[in-house]
Amino acid sequence: MKKAVQLFPSGISIIDSAWGGLYKGGTYLLVGEKKTGKTLLAIQFAVESAKQKEICLFFTNARPKDLMIQAASIDVDLEYYMNKNLIIVVRVAPPPESTAYGNRDEYLSEYLSDIITVVNQYNPSRLVFDEITPYIEFEDTVKLRDVFSNTFEQIEDLGITSLLSVREPASAATQMIFNILNNYATGVIQLYKKTDSNGSTKSGIIDIQPNIGHTEGRFRAHYSIEPYRGITTDFKTPKTKVSEKVYEKIGDYISLSEIKTSIEELTIPNFYSLDDFKLILNNQIAMYKTTGQVFTLVSFRLLPREKRNSTLTINQLKNVIRISAEKKDKICQVDEQICVLLVKEEPKSISDFINKIKMNLPSDDSSERELLASDVFFYYLKVSEQFENADQMLSKLHFEVKDPINSHSL
Repeated sequence: MKKAVQLFPSGISIIDSAWGGLYKGGTYLLVGEKKTGKTLLAIQFAVESAKQKEICLFFTNARPKDLMIQAASIDVDLEYYMNKNLIIVVRVAPPPESTAYGNRDEYLSEYLSDIITVVNQYNPSRLVFDEITPYIEFEDTVKLRDVFSNTFEQIEDLGITSLLSVREPASAATQMIFNILNNYATGVIQLYKKTDSNGSTKSGIIDIQPNIGHTEGRFRAHYSIEPYRGITTDFKTPKTKVSEKVYEKIGDYISLSEIKTSIEELTIPNFYSLDDFKLILNNQIAMYKTTGQVFTLVSFRLLPREKRNSTLTINQLKNVIRISAEKKDKICQVDEQICVLLVKEEPKSISDFINKIKMNLPSDDSSERELLASDVFFYYLKVSEQFENADQMLSKLHFEVKDPINSHSL
């Protein structure tokens, strides 16, 4: 995203309370089975935009009249905002069946590409596609990845926040399609329905999971669909205890030690536990096997303390890697080793990443930076057909820094 990243109210209570809103220019997936309340949440998202006097494009294959009736059930006069041109409802024709069109993937590609044409016409701040599932069921998942990433990266660069409604994956094929979308998503909002004895769905679990940013972390809460109120949750904002101790001040300055942070606030973007990192890596390997999407693992290690030429620590190196990585890269630290999953395919991205790390080492003096760099060794590994799982790739990265063949100094 080229514009300054900022948060804004989403109209979805748990998100606004837990995360402070959604990122401008982010892409979010709204996942759930039928009748879990996805459309109602999408309407709340669109109405919040209209209340801020900002335009929201609302793509749907439903009739506008049906959408207005659903909105009325939660006491929203959708027609009012439509007449004000603050919510623009764009009805999308259902895609053809596989046998009804020669090359269905080409037809679906046109659907996604046409979104850009409509966006350029109305210049919205937000975008909803309810639901996008029928339009992403490509037979060629490589083509899906290319078309989807190209379309929504253009939309992100315009500072538009997208909410894409997706049906819960029900097979290996639909799970692979979901994984492709999730790879480019800023976060996921998952709805799990709870059916009562009469077979109707009025409550369930809402689960919000960040992929990028939103360092407060993942949250779950019970939600219910209430007439004239919409979707509400029982979520309560975690409280941060404030120290009562009085600290010495320097003029009007306040000591940082006076500020107490919660565990969630200490979470670093892009960093994952080893188990989560392996799960992501296994998904990337599966995607490579299916779509050919190449990725690279880069591992960093410091020389043993007694052999170092500088005072560089693993925490300093960790911070350097964090600020050097792209927003979609995944990072994991295991003891004195840090692994980074680079999702970009271009060979230049590896050299650019290494150069960024070297330039971001904690010194303004070039000579001292060279000294720091001499203590850091890296080893990169590109995915190939020989790797079946995450453990196989990670085992290749457990090198000894003294071995000049397998590792390279910065």
